[in-house]
Amino acid sequence: MLGRPCGWFLRVALAAAALLRPEQRARLLVARSAPRARSQAPGSLKCFLGTLKMEMTEMTGVSLKRGSVAVEDNDSVAPGEAKRQKVSECCPTKGQDGLENNSRPSGEKVPGPPETAGEGKKNSDPQSEEEGEEDGLLEEGEEEEEAESFASMMKHGLTELDVGITKFVSSHQGFSGILKERYSDFVVHEIGKNGRISHLSDLSVPVDEEDPSEDVFTVLTAEEKQRLEELQLFKNKETSVAIEVIEDTKEKRTVIHQAIKSLFPGLETKTEDREGKKYIVAYHAAGKKALANPRKHSWPKSRGSYCHFVLYKENKDTMDAINLLSKYLRVKPNIFSYMGTKDKRAITVQEIAVLKITAQRLAHLNKCLMNFKLGNFSYQKNPLKLGELQGNHFTVVLRNITGTDDQVEQAMNSLKEIGFINYYGMQRFGTTAVPTYQVGRAILQNSWAEVMDLILKPRSGAEKGYLVKCREEWAKTKDPAAALRKLPVKRCVEGQLLRGLSKYGLKNIVSAFGIIPRNNRLMYIHSYQSYVWNNMVSKRIEEYGLNPVPGDLVLKGATAACIEEDDVNNYSIHDVVMPLPGFDVIYPQHKISEAYREMLTADNLDIDNMRHKIRDYSLSGAYRKIIIRPQNVSWEVVAYDDPKIPLFNTDVDNLEGKPPPVFASEGKYRALKMDFSLPPSTYATMAIREVLKMDTSIKNQTQLNTTWLR
Repeated sequence: MLGRPCGWFLRVALAAAALLRPEQRARLLVARSAPRARSQAPGSLKCFLGTLKMEMTEMTGVSLKRGSVAVEDNDSVAPGEAKRQKVSECCPTKGQDGLENNSRPSGEKVPGPPETAGEGKKNSDPQSEEEGEEDGLLEEGEEEEEAESFASMMKHGLTELDVGITKFVSSHQGFSGILKERYSDFVVHEIGKNGRISHLSDLSVPVDEEDPSEDVFTVLTAEEKQRLEELQLFKNKETSVAIEVIEDTKEKRTVIHQAIKSLFPGLETKTEDREGKKYIVAYHAAGKKALANPRKHSWPKSRGSYCHFVLYKENKDTMDAINLLSKYLRVKPNIFSYMGTKDKRAITVQEIAVLKITAQRLAHLNKCLMNFKLGNFSYQKNPLKLGELQGNHFTVVLRNITGTDDQVEQAMNSLKEIGFINYYGMQRFGTTAVPTYQVGRAILQNSWAEVMDLILKPRSGAEKGYLVKCREEWAKTKDPAAALRKLPVKRCVEGQLLRGLSKYGLKNIVSAFGIIPRNNRLMYIHSYQSYVWNNMVSKRIEEYGLNPVPGDLVLKGATAACIEEDDVNNYSIHDVVMPLPGFDVIYPQHKISEAYREMLTADNLDIDNMRHKIRDYSLSGAYRKIIIRPQNVSWEVVAYDDPKIPLFNTDVDNLEGKPPPVFASEGKYRALKMDFSLPPSTYATMAIREVLKMDTSIKNQTQLNTTWLR
C-alpha cells in the first residue's frame, strides 16, 4: 500500500496508539522501528498494525477486527421455544432463544448444526477448513477496513434504546466498570441436566482393554499421514496407499493397522507381500460414502456409542471449537452434539458428546491444541441435545469499577433479592448497520424483495473488503453470479442467498432464501419477536411497575392464564410472563394488549393472524418471565495494580496446582468479582446491566473503554 490510503490509515492507527499505556506504546515502537530498518520491507506496516491491534485488544477487551465486547450469556432453549444455531452477523446471533453471542461476522462460514441438535432440516455439510487463530497481522488491502471497523462500532451500532431495553428494577446508584477487559475475566460453566455444574477436573482416560496402544499416534511418519489423509478425503486419484513395514513383526503390523483405522476413519487395511517385503495397504472399502463414517464393526458392543467429555476452551466459540476438533480428528462436525453454544470471548466449560471416537484419541488432542483441554471422559449410550441443560454458572470480573463499597453492596443485594429484567440482550439483534429484526419483520410481511435488499444491499459501517465488493457488484448489476464471484467464502448468509438467486432467479426469492439453513432463517423472525417482547416489557413496567396486577399472565403448568383481581396477592412479579407474539398465545388483559396490537399494526402485521403463507415462518409464540432472579449469587471487591493479572483461578489453574491469587488491601484499581447462576434463555449481559446501570451495547462499551484509556 502506497500513497494517500496508507498515510491516512497510519494517521488513524497512530491516533489509536495514543490511547495505549506507556509500556504498550514502547512495544509498538519496537514493531514500527524494526521494519524501518529494512527500508520499509513489504509487510512492515502490517507488523505495526498487527501489534497495535493486539495491544488495543489487550487493553480494552475490544478487538479491532471483530469489535467484540459482548459478554457471554445463557445459551440454552427454554421449553416451548425453538432450538436454533448461530449464524453470521447479518443474521440473528446465536440461534437459541436467549443464547448469547458474540456474533459471527458477515462473510464468515455458517456451520451446520449437529446431527442430534435442533429441529427440522439439518445441515450436515462437512466443515473441514478452520479459520485459524488471528495472528495480529493484517492482510494487504484490509488495513483501512480495520480502522473503519473500530470507528463504526461507535457510529453505526445499535444501542439498548434501539431494541426496547430502557428500564431497571432497582433504585441503587449505578457505577461504571470495564466488561471483558480480558477474555479470562468471563468464565462460563454449564449446568447439566442433572443440575451439576460442569468442571474440568480429570484428564485421565478410562481404562479400556480394547483401546489401541499409545504407539498408534507415533508409528506413522508425517509424510505417511499426509498421504493417508489425501486418500481419506479423496484429494488425489490414488485408490490406495502402501506403507512398508520396517522391522517387520506381527506386533508392528498390528500397531500400523490400528493407527490407520483409528486416525483415518473410513479406511480399511490389509497386509501384502511385495518383492519379499511386507506392506500395509490402506484403501476405501465402500467408496466415497465411507468418508469419515464411524467404524461400526470396530466399536466394542459393551461400550456406549458416545464418548462424553468436558471441553474447556479459551477465546473460541463452540462451533469454531467443534470445527477444529473435527479437523484434527478427521471426522465430520455433525457427529458432535452439545446442550448449548458458548461465546468466543470468554473461558467456557461445557459437556460435549461425540459418536464412536475413543477417549484416548480425544485425550491425545490435549498435546496438539492450545487453549483447549478435554477431560472427564465417559462412554454413554445417548448423545446430548440442545436445550437439555439447566442453565449456566458465570464468574465475571468487572475491572476498574468506580462504585463505592456501599454502592456495590446495594447493587449486588438488589440483584440477589429482586433480580433483573429478562430482556433479550444486544447480541440477539446483530451488530451491523442492518439490525436482524428488520429482516425478520420483512419475512413476516412477505416482503421478499425487501428481505433480499436488506441482506445484500451496501451498508454503512465496516465489513470485510470482499463483502463490500460483493455488495457493490450486486447494487450495480443485480447479477447474483457476478456478486458471488466477489466472495471467497461462499457459506456466509450473503453467499448462500446469492447461490439461491443464481439457481432460482430473481423472481423466486422465496426458494432462493430457502437455500439458507432452516435454523438460521428462523433466527431472523425470532429476532423480531424478541424486539417486540423487549418493547412491550418496557411498557408493562412503565405502566404498572414491579407488582403483579389484574390481567397479567402467569403460567399454570404449560398454560398461560390471566390473574384475576381477587387472586393478585397469590403471585409476585417473578411469576408474571409476557408473550412473544404468535398464533398460539394469549395476551394480557390490560393496556399492554392494545400496545402489542398497535406495534404490530404499525409494522403491517396482523396480531390475530400470525400464520404465514410459508409454514416455516408461522409463529406460534411463547411465554417468557419478565423478571429473573439469579441463583448462587456471591461477590467480592478486590484491589489490584497490574491490569494483566488474572483475578481468579480457572479449572486448568486448579488442575496444575496453582495457588489462588492473593490480593492486597489497597491497589491502583478495584474490581468486582461476581458469581451467579442463570436459567436457560437468559442473558448475563442484562444481569450485569442491572448492577452497573449502564448501556451494554458494543457502541457504548467501545466509547467507555476508549474513554477509560485516556
